Amino acid sequence: MIGFIGRRVAQALLVLFGASIMVFLLVRVLPGDPVDLLSAEEGATAEQRALLRAEMGLDQPLPLQYATFILQAIRGDLGISITQRIPVSTALLEGLGATLQLTIAGMIVAVLIALPLALVSALKQNSVWDRLGTVGSMFGVSMPTFWQGIMLILLLCVAFPIFPTGGIMGSSYNVPVVTYMPIIDAMIAGSPDAVWSNLRHLVLPAITLGTSAAAMLTRLLRASLLEVKNQDFVDALRARGISDGRVIMHMLRNALPTTVIVFGSKLGTLLGGTLVIEVVFSWPGLGALLVEAISARDYPVVQGAVLVATIMVILCNLLADVAQGWLDPRVQYAK
Repeated sequence: MIGFIGRRVAQALLVLFGASIMVFLLVRVLPGDPVDLLSAEEGATAEQRALLRAEMGLDQPLPLQYATFILQAIRGDLGISITQRIPVSTALLEGLGATLQLTIAGMIVAVLIALPLALVSALKQNSVWDRLGTVGSMFGVSMPTFWQGIMLILLLCVAFPIFPTGGIMGSSYNVPVVTYMPIIDAMIAGSPDAVWSNLRHLVLPAITLGTSAAAMLTRLLRASLLEVKNQDFVDALRARGISDGRVIMHMLRNALPTTVIVFGSKLGTLLGGTLVIEVVFSWPGLGALLVEAISARDYPVVQGAVLVATIMVILCNLLADVAQGWLDPRVQYAK
């Protein structure tokens, strides 16, 4: 198992290295110059603009800029935000905590929806429930997340004002930052009202993200369960008089490896959906921070945000590989 994990970690490091090069180059291909934007606001002279460019390191050759960026990133120093004038790591931690909270909540919603739907569809194949689940999952896969979010806002915030339209917590609550995850910080602060406010703001974004992930997860798990359902060991378990619940657990254990690896590889799509959802619901996460930084040509924040998002995708794929190797030991020894 250790050798299997080591190979996956080495592959992940190679992918991260290639992604860092692409992020570094693509950011500098974008039209617009941050020095021109800042100097236009401050009315700087040519000498001041040259000093500003030297201070930002933009007067150096690209290879030297990239080497400086990588060495600083390894030390945890991602530079200073051009627009906010604060360390990029601080801004990213705040956004990353909110994004992780939304992602975890969305995954919980996805599992709660997908697991029973996939089980019913697989155990009652070609029934009315199976057809309804298939149609619902196809609708969820094809439905744009931004449209679903807007419809939920119009229905549950405007027509029936049950939930707030956006934000992460009521403006009247001042919760000290400890873990950078607002709901945990509110619990640490001992403020039930702040926790309730955060949960109310979290419901609609989590449902939007979770239903879109649940649709894909339902189709994957149903297909895997149908393949396992017809194998000989299931008939053998039933012939021994084992209860249906234990048989279903054995079926899930054999169906999960394929589902986990495919779902992990699709996580990049889910992160892209999280970015759109954060913009729609004004959720102050990593996606919203990235959109603002791109519009302001804030190179350090864009580089740091994309790099962190890439690391998240690589880590999730790595965890999916490890989980598949744990669920199916044959994967560890496959060449």
